[in-house]
Amino acid sequence: MELVPFIARYTKLPVKSIQNTIVLLNEDCTVPFISRYRKERTGNLDEVQIGHIVTHKLQYETLEKRRSTILKSLEEYNVLTNELQTKISQATTLGLLEDLYLPFRKKRKTKAEVAKKNGLEGLAKIIMAQNTDNLNAIAQKFFNKAILNAAQAFEGARHIIAEWINERSDIRNLIRFQLNRYALLSTKLVSPKKNEEKAQKYRDYFDWSEPLSKCPSHRLLAILRAENEGFIRTKLEIDQDKVFYQIEEKLVLHNNACSSQIKMAIQDAYKRLLFPSLSNETFKNAKEKADEAAIAVFSKNLKQLLLGAPLGEKRIMAIDPGFRTGCKLVCLNEQGDLEHNETIYPHAPQNDRKGAMKKISSLADAYKIEAIAIGNGTASRETEQLIKHLQFRNPIEVYVVSEAGASIYSASKIARDEFPNYDVTVRGAVSIGRRLADPLAELVKLDPKSIGVGQYQHDVDQESLKRSLDTVVESCVNFVGVNINTASVPLLAHVSGLGPKLAENIVNYRNQNGAFSNRDEIQKVPRLGSKAFEQGAAFLRIKGGDNPLDDSAVHPESYSIVQKMVKDNQMAITELIGNKEVLQKIDLKAYCTDNVGLPTLKDIIGELEKPGLDLREKAKVFTFNQNIRSITDIREGQLLPGIVNNITNFGCFVDLGIKESGLIHISQLSDTFVKDVNEHVSLHQQVVVKVLEVDIDRKRIQLALYK
Repeated sequence: MELVPFIARYTKLPVKSIQNTIVLLNEDCTVPFISRYRKERTGNLDEVQIGHIVTHKLQYETLEKRRSTILKSLEEYNVLTNELQTKISQATTLGLLEDLYLPFRKKRKTKAEVAKKNGLEGLAKIIMAQNTDNLNAIAQKFFNKAILNAAQAFEGARHIIAEWINERSDIRNLIRFQLNRYALLSTKLVSPKKNEEKAQKYRDYFDWSEPLSKCPSHRLLAILRAENEGFIRTKLEIDQDKVFYQIEEKLVLHNNACSSQIKMAIQDAYKRLLFPSLSNETFKNAKEKADEAAIAVFSKNLKQLLLGAPLGEKRIMAIDPGFRTGCKLVCLNEQGDLEHNETIYPHAPQNDRKGAMKKISSLADAYKIEAIAIGNGTASRETEQLIKHLQFRNPIEVYVVSEAGASIYSASKIARDEFPNYDVTVRGAVSIGRRLADPLAELVKLDPKSIGVGQYQHDVDQESLKRSLDTVVESCVNFVGVNINTASVPLLAHVSGLGPKLAENIVNYRNQNGAFSNRDEIQKVPRLGSKAFEQGAAFLRIKGGDNPLDDSAVHPESYSIVQKMVKDNQMAITELIGNKEVLQKIDLKAYCTDNVGLPTLKDIIGELEKPGLDLREKAKVFTFNQNIRSITDIREGQLLPGIVNNITNFGCFVDLGIKESGLIHISQLSDTFVKDVNEHVSLHQQVVVKVLEVDIDRKRIQLALYK
């Protein structure tokens, strides 16, 4: 099967759209660029659809690479027939390819190989022909130094027959079907006293069974983690008697001495070869599907987190709270630059509450602070209450900000390069403040896995996880756009067509030559060629530059279209931008060309109506219940405010302002069936929940979404 039909088979997308998208991908165009600026060529495909094309293109290339390797090996073995070549050429999955290759694969020393060397292949063929009842007499003809009696001869022949059975793709597919449809997954406790406290996390699976096909992804990953940590043992089972009967129907022709040997060989093949191999394959496929589901959850969460509401360019005081070591305090200007830092000790054991309050007030005045960001870790609630007792000269909003991954950032090379003269505590506080100003710009500096907004991210395939999360980061960065005059290297590195090296070159050029005044100047950056400019220019914004279009998502290749609109309407470009009345009356068909159609023109009009608009919501102040300080303060039936801080396939977790997050199980999100948790809640959404149950010993809080 060719590439385009292969992709069309799985995506159901138009062939022409797939063909043109592949051409663009092969020209090193990025997914954000293609989806945003090549709509006419793709048939208006969105990022998700183009992403599916990329995924299946990679699958096809992997399949073709393996197909080529197998054909080459078979040619070298001189066993490649026309019929076999046709079957291999038509195979559409790796599993089918491997089944076809299995009979010819070089094997280590097997029981069948030993039997063949002992001259028993002929006896195996006679048995499979099933034309005689006089097997004992026939077996005597195969006696030799290694085969001394009929029992040994029959055993060796059965080993050969078992291998033949194992190599039949129809029989393997029969068992695959049974495993995929009917396999029962069961677990047993291995060592109840091994790290008993940790084992309690998995106590639901100490004696568990359910059909594998119905096991949710999160449960399967939890079970596999428990097995990997040595607490339980897993087992797959199917009705083997049913399988024996189905295989016998294919192989047993008569009821004679030969058939009894074949039946024994079937059981041997199943127990020794087929079931171990195919059950492992089934487990592997189930794990891959569970990985895909977990990665999808992580990706959705990461996208919501990266596109979290920014406060914007404000003067921010950020506090990384603590008890014994004090609260690290920093003051940042509108661009997020560090202007001041010091440590205050308002909490135990120092309890310098008055001194801390005085210092916060004086710094707020001195640095004209507009907002305060408090990390949500240890001593967060106590610090928040301290701040709220202060009377500031000017209104100052107080926000609690997630610290997830801040410690990893503060010890990273990126942080050391940014703040070489400050320790990790200062860097961590700066990160908290910058997260309030612009979550996206700060969080791109972190490995997404360290942010902690997924399920079992350390158990899934790490290469697939990285590929998916990198795609999410790239999508979010280009969706929002980047101010080229203030962006950091990590942020610029995710802009379409750039990467780390060009991002570094842009910052170096900016440091040496000052701020960019127009997009044309971007082409002066060393090693930034025409292709990189084409891919990235429209995602790089210049505020207050020479051309107002440079602070928009209009691509430079379309500037001439806008200029024609300006000329036709006899007004300056600054008069046209934002003038919805005039823009809505423009006849777009008059501006269509061979390369530019209505989809692109509608995007241009939309951008001219509100250029440079940040599509993200603005940050909102939130207040937890001030009477809730720990899990012991929570009672069943209470209604509490909270913030959704993680979403999984089985529900969502809610920050109640204490150490332990509560769980809203998927069944408690609505009175009706819930298919997708994300349809009911989003990350960082402010919610009101009802407490259903509190388990202080296990530190678990069960919640329901309150309507």
